[in-house]
Amino acid sequence: MGSVKQEVSEDLRKHILDLRRRHSFREVAHITGLPLGTVKTVVSRSGAFRDNEAHRKLFCLPSIRQGMETYPSVPELPSQQAVTGDREVDALLWLRDVISTGQAGAITAAMEAAQKIKTPLKQLEARYRDHLRTHRPGDLFAALSSFDLGDLQALADKSIEKVRRQAEAQARFGDRIFSHTDAEVFCISALDGLQPTGVGSFDSAEVSTRFKARPELMPNTLSDCLYELEYWNQLYWLRHAVERDGSDPAPEASARGSFVFELLARIRPRSREEAKAVLRYLVAGDRGDADATDQIMENLLG
Repeated sequence: MGSVKQEVSEDLRKHILDLRRRHSFREVAHITGLPLGTVKTVVSRSGAFRDNEAHRKLFCLPSIRQGMETYPSVPELPSQQAVTGDREVDALLWLRDVISTGQAGAITAAMEAAQKIKTPLKQLEARYRDHLRTHRPGDLFAALSSFDLGDLQALADKSIEKVRRQAEAQARFGDRIFSHTDAEVFCISALDGLQPTGVGSFDSAEVSTRFKARPELMPNTLSDCLYELEYWNQLYWLRHAVERDGSDPAPEASARGSFVFELLARIRPRSREEAKAVLRYLVAGDRGDADATDQIMENLLG
């Protein structure tokens, strides 16, 4: 092992680390012509395949402040309106408005009231859809808004989760939920001067070059990648709960998210558990990028 310091130049060391991201230890040894032990020593001493603590420190939401874990002020319950002139349909629409407040007590009462409606909720949904088609002909989005009108439990779950996220956003960020985070500032700085190729998009090769030039904040492992992707996901949903139209991250942050997602196809898994974690992420998410997903699967299968 003592020969490592003498025989492995800096260029060769970098080459070994680059190869290791795509190949097994034995394959790297075969490609470079080095002993297997030497390859393992170089990789181990580099620290490049351990989770990057500096990276995780940056891509981390602020801690929840003590005494701030309070829910938003309770909104006034909506008044019932004659929306369609159909008393049962209007009652269902009002119950949905009540449930949308996210108030646990109001939701319970609304769910109990819904049980007293004698007409099947699917029929009320169809009647509401007919109303929309009559009064807003040609408006596809209006007609689509009637689907699952009677699925009050799904609405209740969604409303409760939204209120929970609003409380978390307040506890973590106070009134600065839409201010750029340190992670967003880093992304904006890294891509400074890079011209967009479209609305909110950048050349992926240029993005990759810029972020790789900041190796101290690169994900070292697949676990690092999943950690950062979850950061962006949580930040989006916390903002979305507070203000739906203000939830999109800075374009540079979106570019970073895409870059890190693509790294899932390039960084080799350290263990079966890490590979399974990536698979679970792919199953749970919906990135809509079949080509990238296929490449990630190939990487996991080795």
